[in-house]
Amino acid sequence: MRLAVVGASGRMGRAIVRLAHADGLDVVCAVGIGDVGRDIGELAGIGPIGVPVVDGLGALEHARADVVVDFSSPTATFALAPIASAAGTAIVSGTTGLSLEAREALERAALRVPVWWEPNTSAGVYVLTQIVAQAAAALADWDVEIVEVHHRGKIDAPSGTALRLAESAAAARSEQTRLVHGRSGDVGARTTDEIGMHSLRGGDVVGDHVVYLLGGGERLELVHRATSRDVFAYGALRAARWIEGRPAGRYFLRDVLGSKPPERDRAH
Repeated sequence: MRLAVVGASGRMGRAIVRLAHADGLDVVCAVGIGDVGRDIGELAGIGPIGVPVVDGLGALEHARADVVVDFSSPTATFALAPIASAAGTAIVSGTTGLSLEAREALERAALRVPVWWEPNTSAGVYVLTQIVAQAAAALADWDVEIVEVHHRGKIDAPSGTALRLAESAAAARSEQTRLVHGRSGDVGARTTDEIGMHSLRGGDVVGDHVVYLLGGGERLELVHRATSRDVFAYGALRAARWIEGRPAGRYFLRDVLGSKPPERDRAH
């Protein structure tokens, strides 16, 4: 497989390149905003592979990549989608904090090429979302609060994973819910329609997510902790191998893990 990486000079991009090389995949294009001109193999710690970092998405037009793996920024993902679709390159994206416009750009791209986007590429997080939905439905009168912790350099808050967990809980409830982002001052008693969201930032935490379900006299804590970025890189590369050669459409982690998605989620 010929692989392009967008966000290649970042921490996730370097992990993608390192693990792709170990898995025998051919990295043919590396787009990044830092270390332009340097060999991406050297940056990834695997030695030179003859692919320099470039700072323009236009490189994808001539890369002849089968799949582009994107861990960049919402604005870059927005710009990437039409370029990759025009080049006939499948898209695998783990970029978080996407705007509505960026998501719509991916949906348009999915009319021409296979597109896979998840705010968290971990299989463990996917399973957690299913457990959260089951618990929120079974414990419909319990309060739901979500706490996420990430390293000090993370830009978006709350994390895309925390939002996905909140979506899972909300979808499982028959009553309408609303997100409450932190609490300060005289906010009054908690209402039953709230899902609390709390973001902590500091140190080098890769990613911790805790979903609290709180009832009378008891509580349930559902936890996922990531201790290495490699878990996300492995998930993205697994999706890249799976999506190669698929027909145009929107795909999800549940597809890769073997579950059949609802027909309404398809773009084709």
